[in-house]
Amino acid sequence: MKKSKKFLLIGCILAIAFIPIAATESSYFEITKNLDIFTTLYKELNTYYVDTLKPEKLMHAGINTMLDGLDPYTDFIPEEDMDDYRTQTTGQYGGIGAVIGTRGEWVIVSEPYEGFPADKAGLRSGDQILSIDGKDAKNYKTDQVSSMLKGKPGTEVNVKIKRLEKGGKETEFMVKMIREEIKIKNVPYFGMLNDHIGYIRLGGFTDRAGAEVKSALESLETNHHIKGVVFDLRGNPGGLLNEAINVANVFVDKNIQIVSTRGKIDEWNKSFVTLNEPVDLKIPMVVLADGGSASAAEIVSGSLQDLDRAVIIGQRTFGKGLVQSTRSLPFNAKLKITTAKYYIPSGRCIQALNYAERNADGSPVRTPDSLKVAFKTKNGRKVMDGGGIEPDVVLEPEKYARITISLITKNLISDYANEYRIEHDKLSDPATFVLSDAEYEDFVKWVSKKDYDYTTRSEKLLDEFKAAAEKEKYYDDVKEDYDAMKKTMMHDKANDLEKEKVQIKSILEEEIASRYYLNPGRIQASFKNDTEIKKAIEVLDDPAKMNDILAKK
Repeated sequence: MKKSKKFLLIGCILAIAFIPIAATESSYFEITKNLDIFTTLYKELNTYYVDTLKPEKLMHAGINTMLDGLDPYTDFIPEEDMDDYRTQTTGQYGGIGAVIGTRGEWVIVSEPYEGFPADKAGLRSGDQILSIDGKDAKNYKTDQVSSMLKGKPGTEVNVKIKRLEKGGKETEFMVKMIREEIKIKNVPYFGMLNDHIGYIRLGGFTDRAGAEVKSALESLETNHHIKGVVFDLRGNPGGLLNEAINVANVFVDKNIQIVSTRGKIDEWNKSFVTLNEPVDLKIPMVVLADGGSASAAEIVSGSLQDLDRAVIIGQRTFGKGLVQSTRSLPFNAKLKITTAKYYIPSGRCIQALNYAERNADGSPVRTPDSLKVAFKTKNGRKVMDGGGIEPDVVLEPEKYARITISLITKNLISDYANEYRIEHDKLSDPATFVLSDAEYEDFVKWVSKKDYDYTTRSEKLLDEFKAAAEKEKYYDDVKEDYDAMKKTMMHDKANDLEKEKVQIKSILEEEIASRYYLNPGRIQASFKNDTEIKKAIEVLDDPAKMNDILAKK
């Protein structure tokens, strides 16, 4: 009975939502019938249900359940969540400017943002937040602490900090900070990879993303006379559509169509062109992309590919080609709703999943290769729709070993970087910093006293074999062989730390660099071990190869 009520509620709310645009003579009766059922049902519940109902909670549950059956981007935003929504779209909020996390019973500073109150006050990664404005923060969750640290710019917040010092000594002290308007940079870093190739990392598409990319490229060209640029969109989840146009416009001429949208109603059928003069139409460029590059990042990388303006290197992008718009609801709430699909210059849609059709397990249907359609770039190269942007040069993504994953998820890499920062006052240059073999051995000794474990792929397969053998009653026959294989395959932490030394050491170097130079330092420290950046430099240094990629029919 409960299940049928839930689906009835969903159906009624769905009917309400679509009356303004979907009512036709054939469906009008069904809509009005279900609206009548819905209002009557709620009246009966409110009158006769044994316990007092909470209308807001009940309605929100019904709305969210309805929206869960659509796509993951259509969302109900109640009034109390509007500040967080604005922060996501603008990258702005009032606060101290720091990423926070948890360690046991306490919330800690994970990383301050460069140039904001937490950084200016000298807060460090690993600092434990004991209290905020006199309120004990023990056992608080990160969202609670975040809410307490945020506030109107110009207001004061007093935070009590516990910090580990040299020799294992702990100190407690008060930090007074004046909240500021925090604007998270879209371009967290730009600089030189060598003496002639520039690099720009774009992390998001909030307000002024295009202006930040423009400024970065102009600075590189003015100060370094670059001969090529690597534009890094890896892990970029997207953001504002207009900023995607502005970013592409930095490298593409005025009045060029970058993307069009097509929806159910005419007002969503639009074409978006570049509006400004570009910074540079000719500089050779490589765009780095991966499975975390989505939405606006795919518009930029896909349009630069379709226009044969850049070589794309990395892995296939996420495949989010759906457009969201917000609609106002009563009482200052909003509906973020998918209204259209993106189409890039070649005419292809980059959406990978069809949420209107579902597999037996409820997951959305992915476009099969047999149904993908070929399109042509400006130079006549073949590109496909239905599944993100396929790079021109495909590289295998780095795969973390299980011991590496365990060290990261148990926060041991981070904690060791904090202790390294305590014992070493300075780090000369994040781009050239290398952890010595002796220092890596110190890490091995340090981590040997910590509690962490993991299961290798071989051990997992062996356990699955045992379970299957027991189920089929063959285990007694193979037990001796199983035990021998188990003994052989049992992982050894010390051996794995040595076997995966290159990978673990690289991540340690990045994390340690961030303790001195924050996120820009982490980015710079990653360059020397980044196979995709090395490939990008190789392509940019070979004009014939680059031209061959872009001209290939």
